[in-house]
Amino acid sequence: MAVKAVRFHQHGGPEVLQYEDAPDPVPRTPEETLVRVKACALNHLDIWGRIGPPYSKPPLPHIPGCDIAGVVEEVPPHEKELRKGMEVIVSPGVGCGRCERCLSGADNQCRRYSVIGNEADGGYAELVVVPTRNVLPKPARMDFVQAASVPLVFLTAYHMLVTKAKVQPGETVLVLGAGSGVGIAAIQVAKAFGANVMATAGSASKLAKAVELGADHTVNHKTAKVSEEARKYTEGRGVDVVVEHPGKATWEESLRSVAKGGRVVTCGATTGYEAVTDLRYVFSREITVFGSYMGGSGELLRVLELFKQRRLRPVVDVAMPLSRARDAQVRMEKSEHFGKIVLTV
Repeated sequence: MAVKAVRFHQHGGPEVLQYEDAPDPVPRTPEETLVRVKACALNHLDIWGRIGPPYSKPPLPHIPGCDIAGVVEEVPPHEKELRKGMEVIVSPGVGCGRCERCLSGADNQCRRYSVIGNEADGGYAELVVVPTRNVLPKPARMDFVQAASVPLVFLTAYHMLVTKAKVQPGETVLVLGAGSGVGIAAIQVAKAFGANVMATAGSASKLAKAVELGADHTVNHKTAKVSEEARKYTEGRGVDVVVEHPGKATWEESLRSVAKGGRVVTCGATTGYEAVTDLRYVFSREITVFGSYMGGSGELLRVLELFKQRRLRPVVDVAMPLSRARDAQVRMEKSEHFGKIVLTV
């Protein structure tokens, strides 16, 4: 048997993505569940895996895709919570499930932690095998496309702002790259916890959409200096928290934008990872820098509860059929999107 999938057999540009037949995935242990994929959202992890070293080195041929929504196709015999036909979301992070970190709820700090679609095959396919513990009920008010747009970016934003930075009501949060997946999630999470939000983007249309999501102030980073605007907006004080993910291109401005005693939380480096840090800004202003990677599976359950309460909402840029995965990745690489790009199966 075979399924339709998008795979790459070598690293390179979007042209290496092939829409083709792939072997039918089969659960190999009692702890795995087979899910029929209905939608899979794109993330920069998909692109880094396709490009390959030094970013990532998945086994070849490889099926990317870590944000998955679908229907349970086959469950282990002993499983009591899941049933065939159940509509589900897949939590993208996988820990060993046995170490001290996993058992304390910090599975994203597990030494064996990986992301579905990064090391193991992911959701750019009709079927995918995932750990049963990662399969969660899909909120009823979301369709599959909306559901696929949620897990990775909203979990990441929640972990950055709530778990790491411990954002407080009345604080000012600077969200870089408002049109990105993490950006649209961070704006909403910050507002849900009572913060003021200053958001940046490179076009007037993206800034207008950021305001629709709740941003209180916006800055076009192509025409204005972000740190100067941050000082103006806060009457010279600087912002309390910076949500940093572009990396090299924005790192220095992020440090210049934060107030004394403030926090910078970084979860990525989409523009490059060799950022220069002027330590004088760090020690003289007593700035705290947090590294943040995904989040614990329990945090995703709290995120989904916020969606059920309508304190958060999914933001989908466009939905494309799986066969157009190349076009979808090109759109992401050119930063033409606002919100999540989703492939439908």
